[in-house]
Formats: sequence, C-alpha cells, structure tokens
Amino acid sequence: MSIVAVGSVAFDSIATPSGRVENVLGGSATFFALAASYFTDVRVVAVVGDDFTAANENVLKKRGVDTRGIERAQGKTFRWGGQYTDNLNEAKTDFTELNVFEKFQPRIPAAYMDSKFLFLGNIHPNLQAAVRLEMDGVRMTGGDTMNYWIQRTRQELIETLKLVNVLLINDKETRTLAGDNSLPRAARKVLALGPQALVVKQGEYGATIFFREGAFGIGSHPFTAPALPIEEVKDPTGAGDSFAGGFMGYIASQEELNREVLKRALFYGGVMGSFAVEQFGTERLQSLTRAEIDARFQVFRELTHLE
Repeated sequence: MSIVAVGSVAFDSIATPSGRVENVLGGSATFFALAASYFTDVRVVAVVGDDFTAANENVLKKRGVDTRGIERAQGKTFRWGGQYTDNLNEAKTDFTELNVFEKFQPRIPAAYMDSKFLFLGNIHPNLQAAVRLEMDGVRMTGGDTMNYWIQRTRQELIETLKLVNVLLINDKETRTLAGDNSLPRAARKVLALGPQALVVKQGEYGATIFFREGAFGIGSHPFTAPALPIEEVKDPTGAGDSFAGGFMGYIASQEELNREVLKRALFYGGVMGSFAVEQFGTERLQSLTRAEIDARFQVFRELTHLE
C-alpha cells in the first residue's frame, strides 16, 4: 500500500571525519522516500526552489517515487550545513537557510488521497495536523518531531500527537517531551499523549519500541532492536529519516498491522539507516538492491535470534 511522506527536500553541505561534500541532495522526505521505496509505493509532498533540477528529481523518480506532490516555488531550496567531529551522533549546525521551505503549506494532490499510510516529517505541528485531518482515510500515521518544536510549540504538538499512531523520535527528544530523564517513564508519558506506539531511536545503541497497553495486540512490553556495527560511518545525516522509511515502508508492505509486524519493521528501519550512513547524502540509498537489504536483515536475525 502506498505511503504519503510530507517533509523537506533540501541541499546539504556536510563535513565529517571521512570528508566534505557541498550541496548534495538531502531532506527528511528525500531520505524517507528512498528508503521506503524498496518496500512499497511512495508519494512525496514537499516544496523546492528554482535550483532543484530535473537530475535532482530523477534521483527519486528512478526509485519509482511519485513526485507530483513536490511544489515548485520561486527562490532557493531549503539548505542546511553542518559538521560531525568525534561524536557522530550529533551535528554542529553551520547554517540553516529555510528559503522556500519557510512558507511551506503542504498541498495533497487528489491522486494521493487513497493512500493508506502517512508519514508526517519534521515540520510545524499545525501543518502536520492539517495534513492528517485532510487525509482522514489513512490506516496508520507515523510522525516525527524535534526539540525545536517540543520547546517552542509544545501545546500544538500535544494536540497533533492525538492524531499520530506511531511517533518516531530519539531518546533525548523523548525525555524532553516527557520532562523525565527515565526513558521507560518518559515513554509511558509520551504514549499517554496519544500515540499507540513510540519508537525511540538510540543511534549506535539501536532502537526501542514502546506500546500503549492494548495497542496493536496484547501486552505492553517494549522491544529493542540493536544497531548493526558499521566499520566506517561516512555521513550520519539521513540515518533517522532512512530508519523511518524502512520502518514505515515495511509495515505498508504487510497485510496485517500488529506487534510482530512493528517489531520486525524496527529491524528493517535499522537496516536502511545502516546503509544510509555508508556514503554521503543519498548516494548509498540510490544504489541498493533488495537482495542486499534482505542479506543485512538476515545478519540482524542472526545477531538477535529473531524468529
């Protein structure tokens, strides 16, 4: 079943211990869409400027991504620059130029309205809520946010979380949102705000999914998938969005929607995140094969004895 992904398409300038690149294709919707495209049909809603070329768009089109929802506006595409030093889990931002993204108002094409899955990328909570309310026929909604929105638009975010089935954020964001340094307690408080499940991304330590009591089946025990050890992380910029793409893409490819599917999706999220960091920008996600994805999933199974 198809997924609509709403978020940013951007150009990134990145420096890591492995090197430096300028103006490579990035953005939350881009990484998400490429990762999810290996599992299901993906439709993107975003905005770009005059500098977004046909070659840039073809990166998505070659993976079968529907780009009819990408709006063209006068001006420059969203640009971000950052660097990673010894701590590859945290970027130091050099510049953020919102450009046309500053006035982004998501417009959902009529052809997208039959989609059964929706992913709300890291945009203003009011925009997320408006999209979700417009697409009231979706089967499952995944969402993302960050500390900027948690701290500056808390009340709007809390209202939006009532519309989200699965929230995907990192451990720091979880603690900030809940106001609690204990991750299990913080997760319980976040779930009380509305989501049926919370996926906490923990970087090199993997990811944990917490369930609200009775959601997606019986019980409420959390489940953790480890991260796959990667010999050289070249660029961690798109890891989280690629994780979300693998997670949501796998779920959309399954007939059932239950805990076992969500737990298995956690591993596919980890697989796609691990590939994304191997090259700068979206380069690795462009050249993958399903055989490579399945082989790496098998490594995860062997590491964890996942049945």
